Amino acid sequence: MSTALRIASYTYEHTLALFDGRVGIDGVDATFETAPLVSDIFRDMIEGRYDVAELGLTYFLRTFDPDDPRYLALPILPNRNFRHSAVFVNSAAGIRTPQDLAGRTIGEFALYGHDPGVWMKGILAEEYGVTPEQCRWVVGGTNHPIPAFDWLPQPVPAGVDVRRAPEGATLGAMLETGEIDALISVDVPRSVLEGSSATARLFPDYDVVERDYFRRTGIFPPMHIVAIRAEVAQNADVVRAVYRAFCEAKDLTARRYLDEAAKQHMGVMTPWFSKLFADNRSLFGDDWWPYGVKANRKAVDTFLRYHYEQGLSERLLTCADIFVPELLTV
Repeated sequence: MSTALRIASYTYEHTLALFDGRVGIDGVDATFETAPLVSDIFRDMIEGRYDVAELGLTYFLRTFDPDDPRYLALPILPNRNFRHSAVFVNSAAGIRTPQDLAGRTIGEFALYGHDPGVWMKGILAEEYGVTPEQCRWVVGGTNHPIPAFDWLPQPVPAGVDVRRAPEGATLGAMLETGEIDALISVDVPRSVLEGSSATARLFPDYDVVERDYFRRTGIFPPMHIVAIRAEVAQNADVVRAVYRAFCEAKDLTARRYLDEAAKQHMGVMTPWFSKLFADNRSLFGDDWWPYGVKANRKAVDTFLRYHYEQGLSERLLTCADIFVPELLTV
């Protein structure tokens, strides 16, 4: 007898095979859903709509009670990105180095401690000596006003100055006019996309900086995991089947890129993509987007440590605390 599950994820290229039926889940009658905004999936999962769903790491942790967790995590990381590229500055603010952020007013997308924000605050503190309490923080939407994400807890540690952007204001416009000095955002400000001289990236050569970061740390920063309701996680067969299916869907995409290298990726519109692919493969190896605890332990434990150090978790968690026990050895 099949187990019926409602499952939600963004339709990344490496999850698409789950949606179009090329990959099934053994023993599971799965209904897959998605949304135009991945944060809508987060909200619906937290409000109880799904059995299994993609969640941003900080969103997952804000609902995680170590004594009685509502969800556990599967070691499936559908969204990961280097985030030096997520830091933007007002060009007239005199910010030339990361250390120049100390004492400044910095915008942050959506909430204090969104996933890129946790990563970059941790990196800024660890590598450049700039800690969150040295700055003032303004939370809001980057290119469009957004309401507060009041469907999940909003912890702000004591000693950190955090306020919401004025009603109707956007952080991108505030950055361009100098109302804020810098911005950490998953969304790129419109002024940067349009080439305005009023705004810039803190790390103009962010790809070089991010590749160096990976060489030094071995971390390809995960942003999201796949969460499963705690009661569903008690079924070991279901847990293993869901994990295998997500792995198979991801591996199908990876094999396509490998196979198309022989034809110089003629099906891809991006010029010089084959050179980029070869460079990335040289840096990351053949499994450049790994799932599983073993391959991601350092990266996830680093995020968990940053989350705790930034006052967003009550205690320091590790992979052993958050992942389904059945999959801790994969």
